[in-house]
Amino acid sequence: MQALKSLKDEPGTQREYETIFILRGDTPNDGVGSVNSRVKGILDHMGGKVLKVDNWGKRKLAYEVEKQLKGIYLYWRYLGTSGVVEEIERNLRMLDSVIRYYTVKIDEDVLPDARPSDVSDETWTKVAETAADEEEIMTGQARSPFFEEEDEIDTDAEEEAIRRAAANEQGEEAAKPEDKE
Repeated sequence: MQALKSLKDEPGTQREYETIFILRGDTPNDGVGSVNSRVKGILDHMGGKVLKVDNWGKRKLAYEVEKQLKGIYLYWRYLGTSGVVEEIERNLRMLDSVIRYYTVKIDEDVLPDARPSDVSDETWTKVAETAADEEEIMTGQARSPFFEEEDEIDTDAEEEAIRRAAANEQGEEAAKPEDKE
């Protein structure tokens, strides 16, 4: 596909855009990665440049959207010509995992070399991984992102602490005089 050029743009410049899109909360990490690679492919094909990509994680939506109460928020900042937004949004509209998207033009007549890109190979793998939200961590459905594998819980020590607490509680009850009326 040939990138569209607007007569309004200065020659050799592009526009800077921000797109935020929300995926269904139950989208697996490989689904997030495939959406990201699709958007990146469109930008590469149309001569755009990715400046920043970020996965804001799973969050509770302000209101129910397509029967979803939570969504995975993805943030993209990029350079592109006038037709790149239409192509990205057309593709996002076709994906079942995308429930909302919003694009804002940040700047126009930007020289592509003037804006550095913060995106590396490590960024792409990090953006594809969505951390568990607070509710899943509290209910035990997921581990906290702060929990390391080497921080294994000593179950014997935990059981011993529970036994001691129960014994202390029984000892305190036995020490209390009973109220007789």
